[in-house]
Amino acid sequence: MEYVALLRGVNVGTARKVAMPRLRALFEGLGFDKVESYINSGNVMFSGKGAAGVLRGKIEAAIKAEFGFEVAVLVKTRAQMRAIARAIPAGWSNDDKQRTDVAYLFEGADEAAILAKLPFNREVVDSRYVKGAVIWNLDRKNYSRSRLNKLIGSELYRAMTLRNVNTARFLAGE
Repeated sequence: MEYVALLRGVNVGTARKVAMPRLRALFEGLGFDKVESYINSGNVMFSGKGAAGVLRGKIEAAIKAEFGFEVAVLVKTRAQMRAIARAIPAGWSNDDKQRTDVAYLFEGADEAAILAKLPFNREVVDSRYVKGAVIWNLDRKNYSRSRLNKLIGSELYRAMTLRNVNTARFLAGE
């Protein structure tokens, strides 16, 4: 089965550095096939056998052993990634006018009720829940009014891993 592993919080600053060649080698050492990484933010596409939860535990343990620190990993099937990407409205993009992000949700946070908990200014942020993720879009000129920065550091923020819409579409194979 085809999977995508999303590592949370790696290569964002000076701590928790994970070199992609070393990460790919780790996945191959775990017996996975067709291992590819995408950009330097902890995205790994691979083929393997087993349930996503089992694979997640295996990957997290291997990362801790290899790199010396814990990293939360979200494992989704390629089909789940496609379903999320297809829920993104076609006109939503990441460019000089718009910002669109996908927050992939860990267990416990994956419910439609999460929308009401997000600290966004709904006058300027259009946010939508789809099984496995929250997707949001805003006009960049409204970023300062969006309250997106209030999400960082919140308890909700620890229950998700963010990717921009371009990355989300690429990882889905769209």
